[in-house]
Amino acid sequence: MTASIEALFPRDGRDDLVALRAVDADELARYVADPANPWWQRRPCATALAGRVPEQRVPELLARVRDPQEVGEVRKALLDALAEQAGTGLLPWLQHEDQRHSRSIGMPEAFLKARGVLGDRTATAELATLANDPWRHQHVVGAAGLDALIARYGLAALLADLGDLQRPEDRVLRTRVRHLTGEDVTDMLADPDRAVAHHAQSLLSDADRLREYLGGAPTTEAKLWAAYALHRLTGDTARTRAIYDTLGRPRVEVAGVDEELRKAIVHQYGHRCQRQSDPRWRIEALCTEQPEPTDQDEQLRRATTALLAADQAPQPPLSCGQYHQQGDGTYHIIRFGGARPLLVSTLGRFVTAQDADPAIRRALESAGFRWIDATTGAIQVTGLCVYHFGAREALDVRTLLFYWQD
Repeated sequence: MTASIEALFPRDGRDDLVALRAVDADELARYVADPANPWWQRRPCATALAGRVPEQRVPELLARVRDPQEVGEVRKALLDALAEQAGTGLLPWLQHEDQRHSRSIGMPEAFLKARGVLGDRTATAELATLANDPWRHQHVVGAAGLDALIARYGLAALLADLGDLQRPEDRVLRTRVRHLTGEDVTDMLADPDRAVAHHAQSLLSDADRLREYLGGAPTTEAKLWAAYALHRLTGDTARTRAIYDTLGRPRVEVAGVDEELRKAIVHQYGHRCQRQSDPRWRIEALCTEQPEPTDQDEQLRRATTALLAADQAPQPPLSCGQYHQQGDGTYHIIRFGGARPLLVSTLGRFVTAQDADPAIRRALESAGFRWIDATTGAIQVTGLCVYHFGAREALDVRTLLFYWQD
């Protein structure tokens, strides 16, 4: 039995689910229930049990789900298979507080999804939170649980479970539900939570309706979201700039950030900022002229020459990805002597180094560079939320000019 199943796993590691679904369900269930078998083969076998778990094997498979020492990938696959099958007695265990807050990575979310699949409407609010998570792998799990509840009880029941919709994630779900039923959700561009408004604009597809809404939108932000959605649909930059001008070219003012810094930052991050960012940054990125592209090779040659002029011994430049041996970002590093390395931004003529000799700064400024000191570097660029090592918040000038992400 074991040999016949293991023969279906080719050496390249790909799972042949079609072949596994042709295997006798009882044989698959016994293979999955035996923890002595490799977990990476038991997981696809559990997936292949979907819709055909043998009733007599349910207790053994539930034992594997309940075992905190079992590999999480196997537990998740078994949860999916068992949740689709009535009469397993899985739901009461899932509803137990200790199980919902399991410390195993990914398991609390998998438990929550299974509760949705099993029709547990008390999970609706938690699933709405999970479905609104910015991490896609979390969002997908939450959305699957919600979709199962919608299929079972209908959209109206799901919205009733959410009550007064005070939470932004509840309003995101309401927006999605309204859109699914064919309602126009343009009014949600005026939601006070930017993540909700951003979600609404992503669903809109009627350019004429957006043009009509622009004239009567209740807030400047709502008008900017409408302009952003309209640009997404039409790609008409000239029209977007005309709207921007009509609105008075609104922007987020940041004290201490001059036009040179601002232009470099907005055109690097305004097009890819996080959903809770102020829409003024997005529209400014669309409607203002980009800075001149930086000749990075020439810039690095000038920086190296300036360090030599300051009696330093610069090493060959490295990109921040090379320096950290992973990832990428917006600066190069030039090491010299025993001092902290020089950071040379790819976004413009910006350089910095911690605890640098004043002579080094003077040499670089004489070569046409702009030194970013501690005061300027510490300025927070408000309303522009950028992903950085798991966080999605406003960053300071130094981090944005000299950005690295692994």
